[in-house]
Amino acid sequence: MIEIIATTVKDARAIEAGGAGQIELVSALSEGGLTPSYGLIEAVVNAVKIPVNVMIRPHSASFIYDNDEIELMKKDIQIARELGAKGVVLGVLTEENEIDFEKLASLLAVCEGLDVTFHRAIDETDVVHSTKKLSTYQQITTILTSGGLTPVEENTMLIKEMIESSGHIDILVGGGVNFDNVKPILIQTGAQSAHLGSAVRVNDVVARCKVSELMQYLKSE
Repeated sequence: MIEIIATTVKDARAIEAGGAGQIELVSALSEGGLTPSYGLIEAVVNAVKIPVNVMIRPHSASFIYDNDEIELMKKDIQIARELGAKGVVLGVLTEENEIDFEKLASLLAVCEGLDVTFHRAIDETDVVHSTKKLSTYQQITTILTSGGLTPVEENTMLIKEMIESSGHIDILVGGGVNFDNVKPILIQTGAQSAHLGSAVRVNDVVARCKVSELMQYLKSE
């Protein structure tokens, strides 16, 4: 499965037309992706038939959120579901760079009926240990990771360990994945899913031809 980042309706249509299987919808891509507007969520969900997963991230300062921000995230999750999103993408850490399981549970409590991706906040933690812990949460369907804070190509063994520890969770490899490394990474790790952003963009816009080229390349021997 190939997931591609969209920031506009035009992006989303190009991703679907190019043959990718899933969209991660964000705003502020230059800041790593923040929660998109409700209007954009509704427009994208109505424009495509493939699943749309919505980023739930109120700021880019860190992955640490106070109680007011958690309440905001919960509201954003509820509205994303009402607008027809297939899933949400989220992550929350403590000041010690560990997953904040108390606040995670609070967010998961409002995620009924949604797929939940724990995003690359996990890369700031002990990724294998965190994967084992997250695998106990049935609501979490996916972990988006580059296997740590170093370049994804250097982390293939860690990603492989994450896959072996992930239980029901799909490991979605992302963060620096491009045409040159996507196939070797998938082969070396055994991952079935990859997440791409800038690799399929031309002048900051998703290019249908680049998505199609990627999908054909992945299907080739």
